[in-house]
Amino acid sequence: MSEVTSLTGFAFNEEYKRFASLGDKLAEINSLINWEAFRPIIGEMYNNKSEKGGRPNVDEIVMTKLLILQGWHGLSDPELERQVVDRISFRKFIGFPKTIPDYSTVWYFRENLKESGKDKEIWDELQKQLDAKGLKVKKGVIQDATFITSDPGHAKADKPRGKEAKTRRSKDGTWTKKNGKSYFGYKHHTKSDTDHGLIRGIETTTASVHDSQVDLSKKGEVAYRDKGYFGAPSKGYNATMRRGVRGHPIGIRDKLRNKRISRKRSPGERPYAVIKNVFGSGHVRVTTVKRAAVKMVFASFAFNLYQLRTLQKQGVFTSG
Repeated sequence: MSEVTSLTGFAFNEEYKRFASLGDKLAEINSLINWEAFRPIIGEMYNNKSEKGGRPNVDEIVMTKLLILQGWHGLSDPELERQVVDRISFRKFIGFPKTIPDYSTVWYFRENLKESGKDKEIWDELQKQLDAKGLKVKKGVIQDATFITSDPGHAKADKPRGKEAKTRRSKDGTWTKKNGKSYFGYKHHTKSDTDHGLIRGIETTTASVHDSQVDLSKKGEVAYRDKGYFGAPSKGYNATMRRGVRGHPIGIRDKLRNKRISRKRSPGERPYAVIKNVFGSGHVRVTTVKRAAVKMVFASFAFNLYQLRTLQKQGVFTSG
């Protein structure tokens, strides 16, 4: 992927230099990972290299970075296209391509990821790169979940829309209630490490799936979980907060244990705060849980880049 060398490209680069002097976060994260490692993963989505074989007419890394930008800024497909055209930092991040993909190209690319399952392979490759930087999980992991809202349309609280829904609104989204407040859409389950605050495991479900139905831990990991997971099995060492049942309140030891676990778990809220409040990606405009899952892969990918930038500034690791 080469940058434009024409007179127009020269003007872009000169314009960008002025912007960069003011600070460019995207330029800082661009060197944090090996983007080329994702090219063969994405290339496998297409049957052959001919013009009629479904090969993308836009560079694979450009498309991947577009989804990162979308997750980082909570943009719809049309707004993503508009912002890339308008913002020089976005164009620099994707390498000043000769052609900027339109919003329908972005949509079809995301659909191909969904159908092929390559979004999961992209996520796995990112995890390998985090490990290679010396950021492996060592002390433990925090599992939690947060609601990702969607437009319910006219769906009633007790009736999921389902496949028969003749609407572009969410088909797989469901209603649920927490602390007296109703939510419609999906649930983003995450596992973040206590050492570096990076997201190391994800799963997207419909909103009504209880947190305890998803176990992201691995054998050998200490899994810190809140009371909502009480009684649910864990593949790792089960460090779940305990709760009392009717007639059997927890004792002082369990209360102290819960406090210790709560302190360990507190950093687990940061990814959600960033994804929702900084990125604005806590609401999706897609219609199925699989499409929502792809969106959350790239929102979580963006968070990890955000966190890597922080870790690099702290001297935890050096890029390269």
